[in-house]
Amino acid sequence: MDRIPWIVFDRDQVKDFDEIIRLAEGNAINAGWSNPCFEIWMFAYFGEMPAIKESYICCERFAEKFEKVTRQKYSKNDRDIYRKLVQHGDEEKAIQIAKRYYKKCIEDGKMKPSEMWPASIVQRLVEEIRRKVES
Repeated sequence: MDRIPWIVFDRDQVKDFDEIIRLAEGNAINAGWSNPCFEIWMFAYFGEMPAIKESYICCERFAEKFEKVTRQKYSKNDRDIYRKLVQHGDEEKAIQIAKRYYKKCIEDGKMKPSEMWPASIVQRLVEEIRRKVES
């Protein structure tokens, strides 16, 4: 089985965001990024990817959405978050939403990940994992 290295991070306040992605990809490391924060990817499980530019607002709004949908408090350190997202959300829909928003950014001329928001390509990692599990 091939081992494919990934780095997963969000825009938040990361300096040199675009450069980190470029260097990773130039060294055969896949970059799964989200802009403005990782929670924008998780929002997609619940059928939306709202246009929020500030990461702290995105995190707050996701926590509200998460609690509304799951009736549980959101914690960034929740080891069970993936199970909860899959149980209460729709992973296939999340992948499609993320692809659609990424494509729209490209169509709008936003070529740098730091310019793309809301956007995420974490779905590529999820798809990779799903392929490995299915084979």
